[in-house]
Amino acid sequence: MKRLYLLFLLLSLMSTAAFAQRVALRTDLLLWGTTTPNAGVETSISRHFTMALNGAYNAWKFGNDMKLNLYLIQPELRYWPCRKFEGHFLGVHGHYAYYNVGQIPFFSGMEDIIYRGDLYGGGITYGYHWVLGDRFSIEAVIGGGYARMEYDKYRCAGCGERMGHYKRNYFGPTRAGVSLIYFIR
Repeated sequence: MKRLYLLFLLLSLMSTAAFAQRVALRTDLLLWGTTTPNAGVETSISRHFTMALNGAYNAWKFGNDMKLNLYLIQPELRYWPCRKFEGHFLGVHGHYAYYNVGQIPFFSGMEDIIYRGDLYGGGITYGYHWVLGDRFSIEAVIGGGYARMEYDKYRCAGCGERMGHYKRNYFGPTRAGVSLIYFIR
């Protein structure tokens, strides 16, 4: 799986020389709402297609042993029916994440449990892009698809008592975001 992401990244970087009309830097405001720093880049690869690569990393330590640690990478190929970086678009995305989350008091069932594992999969995306000016835009996206989760479940952070190893297949929403975008010319 890691080889596939590396190949995707290399292909997207090689394509920027041929169609470098615009390069967009982005950050997802919804992820910032969960204290997760994130950034992404999107570049034109043809008249109606762009390639995006988004990443997030959260290593904050909270009081009372609450954990929300993760890193995430999400490549995406987008089709723009009219003009790139304007209006509606459809996309195909992949995702990989490593997570260590738990003891979150405001989520039912996670007050005394920690989940540590990997998540990977893919799906489809629909979004809309609003141009704010020459260099700034806002974009909203939703997506659905598949995620495979393999994780260990722990009773608490301090005792480290492992309850078991689990595997789960998930079908449903896999992406939601509102991004602030800056264009490099």
